[in-house]
Amino acid sequence: MKIVCLDMEGVLTPEIWIAFSEASGIPELRRTTRDEPDYDKLMKYRIGILKEHGLGLKEIQEVIRRIDPLPGAREFLDALRKETQVIIISDTFEQFAMPLMEKLNYPTLFCNTLEVSDEGAITGYHMRVENSKVSTVKALQSAGFETIAAGDSFNDLGMIRLSGAGFLFRSTEAIKKDNPDLPAFEEFDEFLAAIREALRA
Repeated sequence: MKIVCLDMEGVLTPEIWIAFSEASGIPELRRTTRDEPDYDKLMKYRIGILKEHGLGLKEIQEVIRRIDPLPGAREFLDALRKETQVIIISDTFEQFAMPLMEKLNYPTLFCNTLEVSDEGAITGYHMRVENSKVSTVKALQSAGFETIAAGDSFNDLGMIRLSGAGFLFRSTEAIKKDNPDLPAFEEFDEFLAAIREALRA
């Protein structure tokens, strides 16, 4: 049985931290996993900036409530879920993702959890499992699934490379250049067609 594993931000939804950077006027928060491969380093950097500016979970959630999925993402996901099982594997946090999952018709999401103080400050984070995307794909494969994986960032490359079929979607020119063997797509219709072909293979 085949199962599709998708990244969330940049593939199905806008990047939450970029949206918050624009809303808060703090350009340093634009850095994402497209820019920084070391996720722990990136999150410590973000938490430090939030603390410096006195911002916490409430302010980020207010911005997230105004974010919609990328145009065509829900239709793409609905069509794909009629044909196969889909899991969104994201390094985002449950405190961020739930409003977006509602707008995507509640797909299955594997993500992480923020540590938040009583005052609402983000003090740390708890990863569901170490190297969560690769670990999840390996676990699915050990349970008898053939995985098809897609994403846009450095932290997606591991699960893409491990899978029987893997794709880049709306990735950066640098990542595409460094991974010329990975099929790369920009539009949901051609992306869906490629996944359907992989499902039939």
